[in-house]
Amino acid sequence: MEQLKETIQRTIGLMGFSDFSVDCDPAGHRFSIFINDGQWLKEWLPKLIGDFTHLTRLMGKKLNIEENIYVDLNHYRREREKIIVELAKAAARRAAITKNEVKLPAMNAYERRLVHTELATRPDVTTESLGEKFERCVIVKPL
Repeated sequence: MEQLKETIQRTIGLMGFSDFSVDCDPAGHRFSIFINDGQWLKEWLPKLIGDFTHLTRLMGKKLNIEENIYVDLNHYRREREKIIVELAKAAARRAAITKNEVKLPAMNAYERRLVHTELATRPDVTTESLGEKFERCVIVKPL
């Protein structure tokens, strides 16, 4: 993982960024990248995270790292996870109180998994994914 971290640092430097840091959690196969390059970067974070993750996984395969690698850029993914978990909790409360299904917005597989995992321990609601491809979402149902 240390060799992959060095490769990521070189790659980011070659991209023209000068003020950045890369932290690695080898146990969780996670890289946390922070780039201090102004406000313009915020608009591009979701796309950049996907691109960095793809690139990092390719570099990992080249270094014979078989595990899934997760990349967080400027804490975007961590903040997004918090928002998704809070949304799931709010939907569960609403479903339990109103006794009606609550449909959450379309999410990617990772975000849907967060919702299912968060609400799995609640005895008053159940979750189900519905839809196809980019329109796939979670439905929170009261029991």
